[in-house]
Amino acid sequence: MELNRNQFFLLGLVIVFLGIQFRMVQEVVLTPRCTKILAERTGHPMSAAIEAGDTLTGSTQTVAPAHRVAPPEWLGWSLLSIGSVLILHSFAMKRPE
Repeated sequence: MELNRNQFFLLGLVIVFLGIQFRMVQEVVLTPRCTKILAERTGHPMSAAIEAGDTLTGSTQTVAPAHRVAPPEWLGWSLLSIGSVLILHSFAMKRPE
């Protein structure tokens, strides 16, 4: 499948908006439920501690501490530059028929 001008432009806009979002956000705090799922999928030892705590208390609600994710500063800048290059490239392409 060949990408046309409009698809390049849309992809560039989405990547630019993601770059702006990563530049505006300092860190993301995950919910306890999301932290538990992430620990189970990655095999982190915290998942066993969460399961033991849930078993001992008999609760169905997760008591995992919230996990914080801090994206690096270069990620926002690189997404902004890649998106702007895609937008400029779309302007140089011929119009779709």
